[in-house]
Amino acid sequence: MAKDLDKDEVARRLFDTIADICGDDIVRERRDMDLFAEGLLDSMGAIELLVAIEDDFGVSIAPTAVPRDEMNTTDKIVAQVLKRL
Repeated sequence: MAKDLDKDEVARRLFDTIADICGDDIVRERRDMDLFAEGLLDSMGAIELLVAIEDDFGVSIAPTAVPRDEMNTTDKIVAQVLKRL
C-alpha cells in the first residue's frame, strides 16, 4: 500500500503525523528545525513517531538503528522513511 505513494504524499502524511505528535504545526514550515533541541520531540514522542511510521507506511525503524542526528528534523524523518519504502 505505502509503496504506491509518491514522495509528496508520503511527506504530507508524515508532516501531519509529526505535527500531531509534536503538538505544533511549525514543523511543516521549519522542516530543518531540530525537533529535540526545540523541545518539540522527546524520547517518548520519538517512540510514538516510530510506531506511527510503522502503522502508516509499513516501515520499521528500530530506535537504535538510526542516530538521533539523522532523524531530528522533519525533512530527515521524511528522507529516512522514503529510503525504506
